[in-house]
Amino acid sequence: MEVVYNSDLAYSITNGTYKVGSLVGVTYWDLKYALGNPSFDEASGDDKIQKEWVVKYNGEIFTIYDWKTFNEEYTVCELKLWSIGGKTDPSEFEAEVLSKIEKSREVAPF
Repeated sequence: MEVVYNSDLAYSITNGTYKVGSLVGVTYWDLKYALGNPSFDEASGDDKIQKEWVVKYNGEIFTIYDWKTFNEEYTVCELKLWSIGGKTDPSEFEAEVLSKIEKSREVAPF
């Protein structure tokens, strides 16, 4: 699992992805401690996405993002429902992310 931080690459490899799943009960901080900083840490041009991770996993591309919160503070402090984007079944990816979150919660500074 590798988070993509090069914005040009991230834009190019996410072309054609769409919502394929969700992460429920997961906070921004869960994701940040488990995966690192978001690939895109600022709002999209249309403000529909505040935070987004672009992740390479087992030869596939997945994204984790908030959708239409239109509010960065809400996304960071309160949101617990994240969309998963991709082109294939996200089951294995989702399980891996949740496993990383559980491990990071054991050592998180809160």
